[in-house]
Amino acid sequence: MSGRLDQAIRDLARRGREPAPAAELSAREFRVRMDERLRALERDLAEVKTRVNGLLFAVAGVALTDVLTRIVA
Repeated sequence: MSGRLDQAIRDLARRGREPAPAAELSAREFRVRMDERLRALERDLAEVKTRVNGLLFAVAGVALTDVLTRIVA
């Protein structure tokens, strides 16, 4: 059964972004690739946080404007 599992993992790795299955990478290469992926993930997360914060400020601004308009009118 582990032979079938190993083959399935190799097939998935070939279809993915990895040029070679992770088992064939040296430990140093693996760490370098994981560090690159982690940095990319951190950049993406920072971008999402920025967008969410902007959206929250926009919603808060609209709500505040609506409240002030109702008070003044």
